[in-house]
Amino acid sequence: MASFMIGRIPVVDVSPVVSEGRWDAKAVIGEMIPIEATVFREGHDAVAATAVLVAPDGTERSTRMVDVAPGLDRFRGFLAPDALGSWGLRVEGWSDPYSTWEHDASIKIAAGVDTDLMLREGQVFFERAAARAGLPRDIARKLTAVAKVLGDTTRSAQERLSAASAPDVAHILRYEHPVRDYVTPSATYPLFVSRTRALFASWYEIFPRSEGAKQDPKTGKWSSGTLRTAAERLPEIAKMGFDTIYLTPIHPIGTTNRKGRNNTLEALPGDPGSPYGIGSKDGGHDSIHPDLGTFEDFDAFVADATALGMDVALDIALQCSPDHPWVAEHPEWFTTRADGSIAYAENPPKKYQDIYPLNFDNDPEGIYQEILRVLKVWISHGVTAFRIDNPHTKTLNFWERILREIRSTNPEVLFLSEAFTKPAMMHTLAKIGFQQSYTYFTWRNTKQELETYIGEVTGPEGSYMRPSFWPTTHDILPPYLQHGGIPAFAIRAILAATASPLWGIYSGYELAERVPRPGAEELIDNEKYQYKDRDWSAAPKTGLPQLLTLLNSIRKEHPALQQLRNVTVHPTNDDSILAFSSRLPAAFANGEDDTVITVINLDPHNTRETTVWFDLDALGLSNDVPNVNAPAFAAHDLMSGDTYEWGKCTYVKLDPVANCAHIIHVRPL
Repeated sequence: MASFMIGRIPVVDVSPVVSEGRWDAKAVIGEMIPIEATVFREGHDAVAATAVLVAPDGTERSTRMVDVAPGLDRFRGFLAPDALGSWGLRVEGWSDPYSTWEHDASIKIAAGVDTDLMLREGQVFFERAAARAGLPRDIARKLTAVAKVLGDTTRSAQERLSAASAPDVAHILRYEHPVRDYVTPSATYPLFVSRTRALFASWYEIFPRSEGAKQDPKTGKWSSGTLRTAAERLPEIAKMGFDTIYLTPIHPIGTTNRKGRNNTLEALPGDPGSPYGIGSKDGGHDSIHPDLGTFEDFDAFVADATALGMDVALDIALQCSPDHPWVAEHPEWFTTRADGSIAYAENPPKKYQDIYPLNFDNDPEGIYQEILRVLKVWISHGVTAFRIDNPHTKTLNFWERILREIRSTNPEVLFLSEAFTKPAMMHTLAKIGFQQSYTYFTWRNTKQELETYIGEVTGPEGSYMRPSFWPTTHDILPPYLQHGGIPAFAIRAILAATASPLWGIYSGYELAERVPRPGAEELIDNEKYQYKDRDWSAAPKTGLPQLLTLLNSIRKEHPALQQLRNVTVHPTNDDSILAFSSRLPAAFANGEDDTVITVINLDPHNTRETTVWFDLDALGLSNDVPNVNAPAFAAHDLMSGDTYEWGKCTYVKLDPVANCAHIIHVRPL
């Protein structure tokens, strides 16, 4: 077993580090990364720390860290990468001779103890500090002048000490040009920096076959929408501010054991089947359903989306209809049961007779190479993101390998993990390379649940698991939305859009579709099993398209909402009102502090009122106020346009219909 000697200045518990550096921590270009470590030393001399980012080209960015837990030696600093690729991260611990001397001299000179000796030691230190190679001339002259003052016995001891501890001098020696003794670096840990939409994006999901689908009123026969008709709706989706268009599977659908409407076991004539029952005589995962069009049509769809500034995300479900070409060509890729039949998918008591799952332990190399080929086909046609269906039912060594390979050739391509499963699996999928992850947000409804969950996903987990908040999906209609009416849809949208920089909605959200299939958390007449011709002209009556547009506009205008690890929950005294804020300091927000507060009524049926107790430090203000009720900042409501004067203790009343939330931009008074 390898052993390691501890450094001269111990540096331990560095973060963000994933599994002791086994996998990369995550960041995106321009993201404010909180870097922490525990740094300490023997005795009483002052210790300090520097955070360092190492760019792919070997250049470094660094910042002095601050002791954020005095007595516990926990240091924190913030840095932002500015390029795509593989970075390194380390923390350097060091002895701080200036802070040691300044502390000791202040105490001793005030007490009249060793005054001349302390001033002489200060003079020696400043002469040493000024003589360093590479120091700017003006800084060297300033430090030399201080050394002379310290040695000037015609001045009082306090005057000499004051010259050495003046704010501008202290700033030079603590931040700009510190003297760093016994510098001890930690290991350099891996950090992968992705493009911005790995962290900040707004997804919109569609079933392409429904976009433009029509039913003949006389015969009842449906005609499928196509990729061309789906493209006609892109401008409307982009106008609402969504930047990623997510397509459910567009491949040929099998007929054997095809599911009918509402997941019935028998399909009637004209039932299109589930797009997750992939594969027929027309092809498999590398093909397009003939009803939807051709690759030429797909390329045109991608071109239209790209022109609107949108990424195209494609659903990848690694499973097969019994009619998939792989079943005949590679029966060894599936599980054969004792009676010789191929096992269909099951999650007892659920049965999916229209789907054969792949067995990744049978010919793993053959399966890997084929899936890699399929992904590259779609990448070559402009797909820049994949939503992976049920990745937790496939082997992790497969995912780790394929994600690493795609990242090496196409680092711009993003993968969203649709794994609503046990925490260990969800977290490990994120660690091994999925850039985004579905979450438990859909089922977190109470104030306590949301406070806890927001704290989890925006805390240390945020270094590897990037949570995408979805109020609904095509699979999930939670009870809160079934029973809460349009206000519930507004509340969940506001929460999703402001608590995480990643969020998405499933088409039809604007219409507040909320009638469940009896006994299921799923819409009745589910689009997975049939066409859906929606009346989009009715959507504005709900007010939801306008709200979605406003939310995406607010997110784009406020960089604080484009980050994850900068969220603070604030206490309220009502069990149905939640308050949280996101802050980005000026250095990371185009030169001006950006702080946004969300205060929201979680009760879709009743008006609620509360007192919010703000941590003003978390808002970039001072908690040292003479009166908790006194105005501390101008609260500009980004939803209503009104401006209020709010303080550390603020009364709020919210009506779920008229105004379910305040989204506040903090401005100075």
